[in-house]
Amino acid sequence: MNGPQASWLVDGKRLHLNHGPIDLIVEAFGEAAEVRAAYEQAVSRFQTVLTELVAELPELRRPASTQPRAFASPVARRMEAAVSRLAEKNFITPMAAVAGSVAEEILAAMLAGRRLQKAYINNGGDIALHLAPGETMTLAIAGTGHGFADRITICAEDGIGGIATSGWRGRSHSLGIADAVTVLARTAAEADAAATLIANAVDLPGHVAIERRPARELAPDSDLGGRLVTVDVGTLNSAEVEAALARGLDVAEDFRRGGLIEAAALFLGGDSRLCGEVHPEVSTRHVAPPYPAGRPQTLPDRHTRQTSKDIHHA
Repeated sequence: MNGPQASWLVDGKRLHLNHGPIDLIVEAFGEAAEVRAAYEQAVSRFQTVLTELVAELPELRRPASTQPRAFASPVARRMEAAVSRLAEKNFITPMAAVAGSVAEEILAAMLAGRRLQKAYINNGGDIALHLAPGETMTLAIAGTGHGFADRITICAEDGIGGIATSGWRGRSHSLGIADAVTVLARTAAEADAAATLIANAVDLPGHVAIERRPARELAPDSDLGGRLVTVDVGTLNSAEVEAALARGLDVAEDFRRGGLIEAAALFLGGDSRLCGEVHPEVSTRHVAPPYPAGRPQTLPDRHTRQTSKDIHHA
């Protein structure tokens, strides 16, 4: 496996950070000097994130409880804090919040000592977001095309710092059948963990059209062990779709009442349900998916786009 890599995307504005399974798109807005310093800080912090997580991976794959464990890595501590709030009634491990926690950690590094108007870290669709007072950002939302606007506008005053999406079609295994569940929460780690559990709850247990396999058969080191994860969803009628979404919506509403999330959008089989306030917007602002990475471990020369050079300090 190659070491940490950094490159500019073809637009010359967004930074791509990659190391093994971690793939981040980074963008900041503000004065040029502040933005450049923020990017340098992101690259610097990114160097050891994966190594830190690997060192504590065995314990991170163990189920969480309401009493947070003491982890050495700041990212691991973010993961544990996010899932321990949900562990009383649910099986969950810190791995349910890994993508959001990594995004959150890199965003925190970018913001340290900096003055930015806004910034985001997109970790495969799980997003950590910073908005200075009065700022807004409009983001793409997954699972649309069902009469729901394909973008949502977040305002600084909303108090939302994280957006995450989960579902059986995504990168991680799911116990449920949701095409996608997108959650807005105070932090990216909390959004990630909640989206996982809400997506798990969108389900029709025992339905013959749903194919499941033990997680360890698909990934021997999965934190889900022998639990059955969804690998295919056949044809469901409208009543079945409604029933599955209702199960997930109950969990989402419970989380919202408990202050764990701000809002959620649930999608299955061409239908959708909303929980809380989601502000739809038609806009060209779009948090894009990842692009191929370049090579370096320092901030690349912006003018070379995806061809990378070391930082030249004045």
